[in-house]
Amino acid sequence: MVLKLRVQFPAMPVFGSGNLRSPAPFNSMNLSTLKALEFDRVIDIACSFAVTSLGAAQLKALVPQSDPKQVAKTLAATTEGVGWLRLESLFPLKAPTALEKTLAVLSIEGQILETQQLLGLTEFIASVNEVRKAICTLPRKAFPILHSLATQVRRFDAELKRVNQLITASGEIIDSASPTLQTLRERLRKQRSHLRNTMESYIRNKETGSYLQENIVTDRNGRFVLVVKTAHRKILPGIVHGSSSSGASLFLEPLNTVDINNDIVALVEQEQIEIRKILLGLTDIFRERSSDLNQTIDAITEIDVIHAKACFSKLVGGIEPTLSTDGTLELRSARHPLLMPDVRERLRNSDQATVDKKSVNEQIPSEPVPVNLLLIPPITTLVITGPNTGGKTVALKTAGLVVLMAQAGLHVPAATGSQVPVFRSMFTDIGDEQSISENLSTFSWHITNIAAMDRSLTFPALLLLDEIGVGTDPAEGGALGAAIVDHFRRRGAQVITTTHYEALKSYASTTDGVTCAGFGFDAKTFAPTYVLRYGSPGRSLALEISARLGLAPSIVAAARTRQTTLEIQLSNHLARLEQDLRTLDDERHHVAQVRGQLVNTEMGLRARETALTKQETFIRAEKKRGVDTSVREAKREIDLTMRKFKKEMVTLTKAASSGHLQDITTGIQGAARVTARKTIDAISNRFQNDLPNIKAESTFERNNTSAQSFSVGDHVIVESMGFEGVITNVAQDSAEVDIQGKRLLAPLGDLRMIDRGSQKFSPPATMSVQLPELNESLTELNVIGCTIDEALTRTEAFLDKALLADQSNLRVIHGHGTGRLRRAIANLLDDHQIVEQYYTAPPEEGGGGVTVVTLKD
Repeated sequence: MVLKLRVQFPAMPVFGSGNLRSPAPFNSMNLSTLKALEFDRVIDIACSFAVTSLGAAQLKALVPQSDPKQVAKTLAATTEGVGWLRLESLFPLKAPTALEKTLAVLSIEGQILETQQLLGLTEFIASVNEVRKAICTLPRKAFPILHSLATQVRRFDAELKRVNQLITASGEIIDSASPTLQTLRERLRKQRSHLRNTMESYIRNKETGSYLQENIVTDRNGRFVLVVKTAHRKILPGIVHGSSSSGASLFLEPLNTVDINNDIVALVEQEQIEIRKILLGLTDIFRERSSDLNQTIDAITEIDVIHAKACFSKLVGGIEPTLSTDGTLELRSARHPLLMPDVRERLRNSDQATVDKKSVNEQIPSEPVPVNLLLIPPITTLVITGPNTGGKTVALKTAGLVVLMAQAGLHVPAATGSQVPVFRSMFTDIGDEQSISENLSTFSWHITNIAAMDRSLTFPALLLLDEIGVGTDPAEGGALGAAIVDHFRRRGAQVITTTHYEALKSYASTTDGVTCAGFGFDAKTFAPTYVLRYGSPGRSLALEISARLGLAPSIVAAARTRQTTLEIQLSNHLARLEQDLRTLDDERHHVAQVRGQLVNTEMGLRARETALTKQETFIRAEKKRGVDTSVREAKREIDLTMRKFKKEMVTLTKAASSGHLQDITTGIQGAARVTARKTIDAISNRFQNDLPNIKAESTFERNNTSAQSFSVGDHVIVESMGFEGVITNVAQDSAEVDIQGKRLLAPLGDLRMIDRGSQKFSPPATMSVQLPELNESLTELNVIGCTIDEALTRTEAFLDKALLADQSNLRVIHGHGTGRLRRAIANLLDDHQIVEQYYTAPPEEGGGGVTVVTLKD
């Protein structure tokens, strides 16, 4: 019976990373394109990041897709992977070395997984669960594709627990895995112990011990034997199981141990049968959930692929390109991935073929120079010119490879803002692949290839033609090349071609929808700069580069004499044009630098403005803190004066009641009050003098508010200082504001109305203290509805007033509630120096809602 447990993947994977049988891949003619652009090398790099062999296999089958929706989905998945990689650098997935073999065993009924395979499978599934949990911590809106895959991962907690219960980390089945196994192993231990004792008796016995070559018990073909000297073979009866290489020793099983050995062999066989039953049971618990296992493996394989693509994106500094719908191909600062040092190093480290610079048929710098490749409608054709070894073929391959990568769901090594269309076909004519067997010359091979393109073209299409028209007479080749390019352009294809031919340069300069770009060179050394300039047909510099590469000067000189006057004039004209373009580029670069400096200056000024604003805010806060500190200090001194006054009043009252002093007269009370008042007034005056001398000056321009906007008595805020006050006088452009008794002149633009006219001006509030009347009657305080802080403040004041009024029996009404208010008041009374005692009122007087307080005499 064969179960439906898949080991391979469907023809069309979820995210377009399938094989050539996908519904919308490039057609078969494009296989040569993938090879010419070395797409397989890029895939090899991506495969090296896969954790599982299944993920690597799916990546290996990756081809570009031509369905825009499918391409957009694969790119979005890769972008999610990159975002995840930035948040979490560790990928918890672990894969056994032979996962596919394990899955193959599971797919066949009755097949058994060995202990190490089961342990590997459980470790893999456990790591899959860790991946699921990691994804679930990501925000769902930002990672919808990964979340969708994570929901497809099934839990196997019971199965994993069962395997780990029965199999040790070293791969041994535990004795208690089944009652039968436990019984068999106990019998085995006893029989082996019995056999060991019997064998050791031969070794310990002096007579038999002298017959032994070595005093050890060893194993031979699964049976325990003694190492006996060959000369004493007939003295010790037994079965010989072999001899040593020298023939001096025999491996002898004594006759009286044969039955024991037989029992052990039988028990071992029974043990193995029982172990196979246990392993089959463990295998079947996974086999029974084949559907869930399939779903989980499919999901984790896709996640593995996405993660590998994300790692590849990080390696090449990739971005998700925008998919254009109008045919725009805009590659900004594009780089050929296979020319990056890190990529070449990874290819070497992963035992792949190293990147051969000859594969691009040009000398290249150690780091690829970014290039802008633009086909923006109405431009559909780009003709690239320039010196030999200047970068033309690399640029051509870069354009094609980047497009292939994007349509395969890979991020591309280009700058943000790059756009690519989704092509249904792409064709290349690069290099020289002439066929000797088919008797084709270089020219014939190129023309045959181009004719096949014309027959197989499906739109939208991109054609990459390297040195079109090469291999024949330059005049005819140039004319033919221009005709071929124009033919494909008129059919609606997008074309990028490289050339040295003047006919194609002229065609590009005079044809609508076609543009020309040339690679530059150093005017002094004629070395290539690998910088592509648009609007300039670059010079080939064949003679100059030949001289630089070591060709004999006489040959170069002879070649110059063979140039026609027209050719020389055209070359000189192009040289002047290139010089003018370089000058314009330099000026443009200078303007960009100046613009950048201006932007930096503006940013610096804004930063300084922000810093000044923060500094002003800090100064205001410091001034306010100074005022607050002065207020607190004044209040503290006034509190001390009040306590001293109250204490004097209590002393006078006690002296009068004890007969030591005559009745307290109004004069005595007045004198005490005058002394306290003078002290408080002195504190108040010092407080007023210590206030900061506030000047209402604003750092920034205020609103120009007219004098008619404010009137005497208006409540306002001085914006620059953050203080509230009342207007006492209004002038044409300023107003006098009273702030806690301190007069301040402020510009009208610095004032903001709080409550116009609702309260007219009254004399400024000054710091005042009300001295209590001596005989004020106060025996009850109600603090129901107060906060704890309010209740404690009122209770303290109540006790002080009662003491001055010579009231000793008091009631504090706080209600029942939660009891917090009652406990807070009790804590206050516990530590209060004038409280003699306190207790809860009797039920008829309020019970737990009232606290009765007795003050000290």
